[in-house]
Amino acid sequence: MYQGVIMSGFGGQGIISGGILLAYAGMIDGKHVTFFPAYGAEMRGGTANCSVVISSDEIASPVVAFPDSLLVMNEPSLTRFEPALRPNGMLMINTSLVSSRPKRNDIETIDVPANEIAEKLGSIKCANMVMLGAYAKKSGALSLEALKKSLPKVYPRAGQKILDMNTNAMQEGASLVK
Repeated sequence: MYQGVIMSGFGGQGIISGGILLAYAGMIDGKHVTFFPAYGAEMRGGTANCSVVISSDEIASPVVAFPDSLLVMNEPSLTRFEPALRPNGMLMINTSLVSSRPKRNDIETIDVPANEIAEKLGSIKCANMVMLGAYAKKSGALSLEALKKSLPKVYPRAGQKILDMNTNAMQEGASLVK
């Protein structure tokens, strides 16, 4: 099993921490993982993306040029990364912020209203967790339980209330997909 993932959005949407969560969860599930962040100098509000590889075999490179899965949190990310997605790849779109539709018909598209769900749960800051929960369930690359167990490792100073909200956001995301 090999899963090359790119997660992309604005700085401040938890893109980098989301990638770290994927990597930790993969390790918890006994997989080989790599994590490679990329973000502009402006940080919050600028563009941010990360590449994560989750594999049952050793990984030769952390760079994901042609992802198997693409998690898009904003409009510019769809434009930038859709062309690189492998044929038959999975495109998850945060429909709360992305109004465009993919131009390709050789990929699977999953709509996730991540910001709307996050707002209902109490904070727009957990929109990335909604997306990650949906990804874990749909891809099967890692378990939802491993993703949840990774939260305290990635956010060691978060209180129980924040951890619970993020766990609920992951669960809500997972419940969106079949």
